Amino acid sequence: MAGFDLDDRRFWLANEAEIKNGDTTDVYFRHTEQVLRKGGYNPRVVMEIYARDVPYPQNWGLLTGVYEVAKLLEGTRVSVSAMDEGTVFLADSTTAMYEPLLTIEGRYLDFLWYETAILGLLGSSTSVSTRAARFRRAAGAKTLLSFGTRRVHPALSALVERACYVAGFDGVSNVLGAELLHVAPAGTMPHALVQIVGDPEKAWKLFDRDAPKEAPRIALVDTFWDEKTEAVRAFEVLGKRLWGVRIDTPASRRGNFRQIVEEVRWELDIRGGKDVKIIASGRLDEDAVTGLCDLVDGFGVGTAVAYPPAIDLSAKIVEVSGPGGTEFRAKRGGLGGRKQVYRRKGFNDVVTLEKGDAPGEALLKPLLEKGRIVRRYEGLDSIRSRVRRQLKEIGASQPKISWR
Repeated sequence: MAGFDLDDRRFWLANEAEIKNGDTTDVYFRHTEQVLRKGGYNPRVVMEIYARDVPYPQNWGLLTGVYEVAKLLEGTRVSVSAMDEGTVFLADSTTAMYEPLLTIEGRYLDFLWYETAILGLLGSSTSVSTRAARFRRAAGAKTLLSFGTRRVHPALSALVERACYVAGFDGVSNVLGAELLHVAPAGTMPHALVQIVGDPEKAWKLFDRDAPKEAPRIALVDTFWDEKTEAVRAFEVLGKRLWGVRIDTPASRRGNFRQIVEEVRWELDIRGGKDVKIIASGRLDEDAVTGLCDLVDGFGVGTAVAYPPAIDLSAKIVEVSGPGGTEFRAKRGGLGGRKQVYRRKGFNDVVTLEKGDAPGEALLKPLLEKGRIVRRYEGLDSIRSRVRRQLKEIGASQPKISWR
């Protein structure tokens, strides 16, 4: 049957060459190219990528995916300015003003095919990192592990893990994601191990005996019995070798999750297990993490970060150059002119025309010049340090966008 299966690939995903060649564009850009070429139109334009709002009570997000856009546009004839990877940006739907996250300048036909991919690269990564950053703030200094790649297409697993790690997660469970990040993958054990063995105690013993030495001995304690009962037995079976217990009680059977954790903590403590860590997982949100921070030593977060609410990015032309010079030309609801974002203390951001005053630190910096990458890749440690600093500062700030 024609079209029933794929002829040239196993999975429904684009390869790197197809993305770079512009094959993942929307067809209306190809129609537009044909119309413009036949009509003799190919002006220099300035296009801005931005978010009008974020799907959270606070008006900030965490930008990631910048370097992938740089590699996508490398070799074209366009110039790009962008905020740094891992920059906290503001998006306030109560004002017409917005913060450009990335600005492209060049002849339109040199990059129109890439708009779809640019929005996808930035939007997918930024959506994950923004939610992950909120979990990082909620967890304070407690350990955060990303367990969510089973919720997305496998082709996106490394992207999800990188976005979480940049946002401040301490570890990731996906093997390929960890390999590309040059960190050791982090995880415990699945329910399947206990189910197949058929007895929690035997499963814990086998894991202790045969799992890699570097893997912490963390017992999953909610498979067949009460969480408190399994936690106590795990400690009695493994003793000082037990690094921690993980509680993954499904929401349908959870009741008061905090009370469950309190019981486990008490019963371990009175038996000499004060050093045994408690890891909580299973459909956690930021409020649940905040409410458990005083009891729990770490959190495994899955669906909430791997499949978060979308940061809806837009790409709009704001300037068009022609024989008569450059015109400010924005669509209805847009704001004409190439802009710069300046940050002042307390995330009091000011947006101006690019050649206006400089009332603070300029956030949009050169990334590509005529298709050549001009910004050195910082490395993950540097990006993570910036994210930590910003998340600490924004908690004591009242973020605001103004313009002049």
